[in-house]
Amino acid sequence: MAEILDFEPLKTNLSAIARDVEGTLDTLLSVPAGGEARVVEAMRYALFAGGKRMRPFLTVAAADLFGVSREASLRAAAAVECVHTYSLVHDDLPAMDDDDLRRGQPTTHKQFDEATAVLAGDALLTFAFEVLSDEATHPDPRVRIGLVSTLARASGHHGMVGGQMIDLRAEAEGLSYGEEQITRLQQMKTGALITAAVEMGAVLGKAGPAAHHALISYARSMGFAFQIADDILDLESSAEALGKATQKDDDAGKATLVNRWGVDKARAHADFLVEQSIDCLAEFGDKARLLKEVALYAVQRKS
Repeated sequence: MAEILDFEPLKTNLSAIARDVEGTLDTLLSVPAGGEARVVEAMRYALFAGGKRMRPFLTVAAADLFGVSREASLRAAAAVECVHTYSLVHDDLPAMDDDDLRRGQPTTHKQFDEATAVLAGDALLTFAFEVLSDEATHPDPRVRIGLVSTLARASGHHGMVGGQMIDLRAEAEGLSYGEEQITRLQQMKTGALITAAVEMGAVLGKAGPAAHHALISYARSMGFAFQIADDILDLESSAEALGKATQKDDDAGKATLVNRWGVDKARAHADFLVEQSIDCLAEFGDKARLLKEVALYAVQRKS
C-alpha cells in the first residue's frame, strides 16, 4: 500500500470536527446544581480528556456524503463519543483492565472513585440514547429509531459488551483462541462501534441499500485494521506517546493477531484490510476522500 506521508490536511479536519463535537457535548451536558453534580463532573472529566475523536469523525464524514446537516450529524457523533467514553471508563476499572492512566491523565476512578466511575459510565451510556431520541437530532422518528437501534446493537452483548466478556473469559480461564475467534472478538469489542459510527451517518442520510451496505463493508474492514494497528502500537510505542500503559495485553497473554502472527504479518494484513475498505467506497468517488484518508491514517498513525 502506498504510504501517505502528509496527513496534515486530514489531521486538520479531525481536529476541526473534534472541536465541534466537544462544543456540542459541552452544550448538551452542563453541570447541575444538585447533589448529582459529582457524577456529571466525572462524565465531563472523561469526555473532555482529549483523544482523536475518530469515531465521531466517521459519523460526520459518512453523513456528509448525503448532505446531512452538521447539527444533526454532530449530535449523533456526540452520542457515539459518549458510548465510546463510557466503555473506556468501565474498561479502566480494577474489575476490568485496572488502568491508572488514560489519554495522559489519571483514569476516572483514580480521579474520583470507583463507584463514581461506574455511575459516570452508566450515565454516559444512557445519555447517548437521550440525545439520539430527541427531535433536535432528526425530525423523522424512523431515523431516530434507526440511530438508537444501530448504536444499541453495537454497544451491548452483540458488540462491545459481548466482546469484552469473551476477552475477559479468555484471560480468566487461560483459553487459547484461534484466528477466527480472535477476529470475532475484535470485531465485537472494537469493530462494532466503529461500524455503528459509520452506519449512523448512512441512517441520518437515509441512504439506499447499496450505499448503506458499502459503508458497512468499509467500516468493518477499516475497524479491524484499526484494532490490529492499535495492538502493534501497544507493542512498539511508549506510554508517553499513547497516553496510556503499553504492553499490558502482551504481558497478560491476551489473544491478538499480532502476538499470534508477529508484527510483520499482522501489519501486512492491516494494510490489506485498508485497501479492501477503500475499494468499498468506489461508488462515492471523491466525496469519500476523508473516509479513504482516515482508513489509511488508522494503520499508519504513530499514536
